[in-house]
Amino acid sequence: MFRTIVITTISIGLMLSSTASTAQTTSRAEPIKEIRVISTTRQPQNLSDTQASISVIGWQELQLVSHTHYQESLNRLPGVNVHRNSGQESLVSIRSPVLTGAGACGAFLIAENGIPLRSNGFCNVNEMFDAHTENAEQIEVVRGPASAFWGSNAMHGLINVVLPEPGEAGRLRLELGPRGTYRTQAALGYDHGDFKQMLLLSGVSEQGYRADSGVDQQKTSWLYSYATESSIELDGGFTHTNLNQETAGFLVGTNAYKDSSLRKSNANPEAYRDSKSSRSWTSVSLNRMDWDLVLTPYWRDVDMSFIQHFLPGQPIENFEHTSFGMQAAGYHDLDNGAKFALGLDVEYTDAALEQIQPNPTAGSFFLVNTIPQGRHYDYEVVAQQIAGFLSYEQEIAQGWNLSLGLRLENIVYQYDNLMIDGRTDEFGVPCALGCRYSRPADREDSFANLSPKFGLSYVFDQDHSVQFRVQRGFRAPQATELYRLQNDQSVADLNSVELDSYELNVVGADAAWNYSANLYLMNKKNGIFQNSARENLNDSHTQHRGLELELERRLTDSLLLQGVFNYVKHTYENSRLSGGIDIKGNDVDTAPNRFGSVRLNWQPTPSVTTELEWVAMGEYFTNPENTVQYNGHNLINLRGRYLLNEDVSFSLNLMNLTNKKYAERADWTTFTGDRYFPGEGLRAFFAVNWDFN
Repeated sequence: MFRTIVITTISIGLMLSSTASTAQTTSRAEPIKEIRVISTTRQPQNLSDTQASISVIGWQELQLVSHTHYQESLNRLPGVNVHRNSGQESLVSIRSPVLTGAGACGAFLIAENGIPLRSNGFCNVNEMFDAHTENAEQIEVVRGPASAFWGSNAMHGLINVVLPEPGEAGRLRLELGPRGTYRTQAALGYDHGDFKQMLLLSGVSEQGYRADSGVDQQKTSWLYSYATESSIELDGGFTHTNLNQETAGFLVGTNAYKDSSLRKSNANPEAYRDSKSSRSWTSVSLNRMDWDLVLTPYWRDVDMSFIQHFLPGQPIENFEHTSFGMQAAGYHDLDNGAKFALGLDVEYTDAALEQIQPNPTAGSFFLVNTIPQGRHYDYEVVAQQIAGFLSYEQEIAQGWNLSLGLRLENIVYQYDNLMIDGRTDEFGVPCALGCRYSRPADREDSFANLSPKFGLSYVFDQDHSVQFRVQRGFRAPQATELYRLQNDQSVADLNSVELDSYELNVVGADAAWNYSANLYLMNKKNGIFQNSARENLNDSHTQHRGLELELERRLTDSLLLQGVFNYVKHTYENSRLSGGIDIKGNDVDTAPNRFGSVRLNWQPTPSVTTELEWVAMGEYFTNPENTVQYNGHNLINLRGRYLLNEDVSFSLNLMNLTNKKYAERADWTTFTGDRYFPGEGLRAFFAVNWDFN
């Protein structure tokens, strides 16, 4: 079905090209070179000048999409496949399978204005909900390793939410949706000459699609910039978020997401997630001796509590960490025309985690006698990170450009167990059949990693170019992988995960088409995997291959066709038994081979904008043995925006127009069999936008 629709769409575009050629010559989309990004060198530059696979969702597109969940915006980009769970939760995929497990989130770096949302070594799979995406100016996604500049966790990719520049602003958005959904967004800014500021507010309150799955979330950002008389520029602010969520668990049973009586049910009405996060930063920019220097001190605080409804006994996790850090970088133009950059990153984090089970374990005889009531873990970790990086870019011949990068990073964990060491209950009493949870003794672990990058590009003309890149990404083991052990494992002797990436990128534009094609091959070694004995080991080697296509076609003055197509293959490359089967050569579970979207934008008048979007998800296996699969789905969304006058506009979004029964995420376990997070049916969101600036 996916292939048929793709071929049909491209064929229609080709047939229409002859009738639309005149309009295309004078009416093309905004040139890519006019877009500015900060997610590659950490300094603003034209997107066309970047030696990276980077995509951007801009302000106008974000306003049209007006996402109720950031998945709706991010999945419009090539290589990105975010799966939505319950409420504001999600699992991220960038040139990867949808990764799960305690530290799998370490494969992606999520940042806001260049400040990572979580400290190195303390990621959370849902951390994206801490970013103020609702009021973003743009969202930048680097696909593939970004470790040369950003370090650990930017292994498969980087998502950076860029907030608006402070200054004059005055806008308000009020939105109504199904089941008592209310959403608000506001921006208020002032320009006082050398001093500019802006306040961003957003909030959502909804009852939830499923029983006992309501969400209340508020976000606040304050931004400022100040230019001193001594030519020093200050640019910073803070963001604070608060989430109170009732969480719906998996639907269990083959094709349970298709059952109308089950779709809105919730077997875990007691589940919840409460999360608070705060970040504050200031960038100091100055020029000294022909060096552009940028110093960015920052502070971060995270406090989260939730019921692990997916675990036997449903223990509660309480996690918090506080960080102080500094990003320092210098940029210099050399006499030979090359651009040189060097930098130093330091960060100190104090973190604590407690897992406690208030109630006795229910279930089988084995579970009751292996999972005790009470505290399972209670530990603190102090982490110290220091890293240095270099970058060199030069035009080596007419049209040829060389890009080199190198980062050396070291992180040290100092772990302090606040309970009795070993595999007992909190009072030191062994379980009848051996306790599931094991607590290591106090220890110190350190990880040093080197991340090189080589890039070579050739510019044919201002509209056509080709790039070739070889680079290494890495991530240090996360604290939960090292110190949250199970069964007989008392020490997790882990190494950093490493990913070697090879990529060819072709970008072009003419009077008819804008296009981008990326072909990549990535080998990941030392992948951290939990075996059948629940031991965390460097026992996974996977390969990731893919072709990403991004196409844009101006059909007429009022019609714009856009498409994103992903053809990928993620496989296990080492022999390992799973369910009695050697899975070498199998597809990694939750890794669709095909996914993407096609969008037709129609603007019949300057006051009316509409978009018809088709979203396709191919089938994928849900277990490593490749014996169970989800068959995929196709969704149709319709969005419209009407400008009443210069100040007031209305928008209407109709999601899942055909009321398709589908799964946002499909999964499988030995204990439950098939399980799903069901997708929502047809729903409408109406909003009023007032720009009073």
